[in-house]
Amino acid sequence: MSMFIIFFGVFLIALGMTGLIKKFGSIFSLIDTPVDRSAHSTPISSGGGVAITVLFLIFAYLVYINGSVTRNEYLAILGALVIAAMGFADDVSSLPLRQRLTLQFLVAIWAVYWLGGVPIIDFSFFKLSSPGLLALLGVFAIVWLSNLYNFMDGIDAIAGAELIFVNVMTSIFVMNSENSAIGFLSAVLAAATAGFLVWNWPPAKIFMGDVGSSFIGYTLGVFALLTMHHGNMTVWTWFILLGVFVVDATLTLLVRMLRGNIWHESHSSHAYQNAARYYKSHGKVTITVSMINIFWLAPWGWLSVRYPETGFYLCLFALLPLVVLAIKFKAGKPVLTGG
Repeated sequence: MSMFIIFFGVFLIALGMTGLIKKFGSIFSLIDTPVDRSAHSTPISSGGGVAITVLFLIFAYLVYINGSVTRNEYLAILGALVIAAMGFADDVSSLPLRQRLTLQFLVAIWAVYWLGGVPIIDFSFFKLSSPGLLALLGVFAIVWLSNLYNFMDGIDAIAGAELIFVNVMTSIFVMNSENSAIGFLSAVLAAATAGFLVWNWPPAKIFMGDVGSSFIGYTLGVFALLTMHHGNMTVWTWFILLGVFVVDATLTLLVRMLRGNIWHESHSSHAYQNAARYYKSHGKVTITVSMINIFWLAPWGWLSVRYPETGFYLCLFALLPLVVLAIKFKAGKPVLTGG
């Protein structure tokens, strides 16, 4: 009961904070003005991710001083503060790509260092065990996640709904283990996001902003490493849980590069964006993605936790239909007409 009260309190505080940000965010220029590629047609408040970030960092500190996470683990988590600050600055006044990527790589290196590298990855038919190569992959994975989540925050509620799903599942998988602190923080993150989502549900009254999306991507990367180190979840579980986002963002990037587009150029050609235009509804797409998460990816994720030695193959089976779906909605190729 006490845990429920905590999480419900987090939800209410996030709900109120997001409302305040919506009301006073214009003072800090936290307004998303639409451009040609935007999914909205009128200026909308941004920066709602501040509420999620602040609440998470408060509870991360409380968990640390309580002794539930080690100093090294807390220092890795604390890198999220730098990422969030960079995202906030980018929301207020766009930062050059080089500055953003440089800082993201430095903070990713910081996280991998304090967590002692990346655990061995089991591909079922061989194990990747080179510490140097694993650390390099870990750094790139955290940077990719930070940007991936930003890429996928392009229609109302989809990023928030995805975050709630991933964190609820993470909390379920690790709550009754020695890594229960990460399960608790995952639940806090889900509760805070639910408070934000009330305001972000279609039609959105406020957006998450880079301050939220970049912070979330980094934090999930750290959570992934922590659960891998503690043996609760494998990298394949994380690929499965984030399957919709990983497949769409990665396939979209590859298609755009093959088409000769500038990879970092802003666009609106993700499969989920094309689907939203086709069905003329953000809500339909967000609900569909949530159904895929709950009824398709969650069972595969559970199996990957139950049978970690087969995680690579389970991941392939889980993600293959998502690749087909992304191709169906022409990931990387903007579709302008509706159905």
